[in-house]
Amino acid sequence: MGDRVVIVDYDPAWPGRFLEVGRALRQALRQALGDLALRIDHIGSTAVQGLAAKPIIDVQVSVRDLDPVEPFRLPLERIGYVWHSDNPDLTKRYFREGPGRARTHLHVRRAGSWAEQQALLFRDYLRTHPARATRYGNLKRRLAEAYGEDREGYTDAKSPFIWRTMAEADRWSQETGWRPGPSDA
Repeated sequence: MGDRVVIVDYDPAWPGRFLEVGRALRQALRQALGDLALRIDHIGSTAVQGLAAKPIIDVQVSVRDLDPVEPFRLPLERIGYVWHSDNPDLTKRYFREGPGRARTHLHVRRAGSWAEQQALLFRDYLRTHPARATRYGNLKRRLAEAYGEDREGYTDAKSPFIWRTMAEADRWSQETGWRPGPSDA
């Protein structure tokens, strides 16, 4: 158990918050990581116009390799991000904002990996399918109410919807020739 899952209406300021966070982060990352940061993207629900979400900015940083972690962990820690080495998802390295900073989750993934592409495809599919995004927002509200402080239960309960959406997004990507656009930052 932890803090309560709270879903809020889409905030038109979120993209600006990403740009604000992203601009500062991009500058810091470029200085700290140089060519290690291949892409920096706004992902997650706050990246989809009109989608209700937890008010947390998710940023994906794409790197060539996840191991060893030190080449990007140390510079990220120097600019105020906290590495969560106990993250069970081995397809990424997970960082959070430091104390007193805006809620930001940093997902470092291997460039070209399925996990990196999935985050971008899911985001882009919801951006181009607002009815699906609305259904997702409604589901998240119901699940937040049902699961309260049980974040793991909340996340697990979203999985069937996410996987159905990914199957749709996969078909859509084949029909449209989808490719991720340029990096957001």
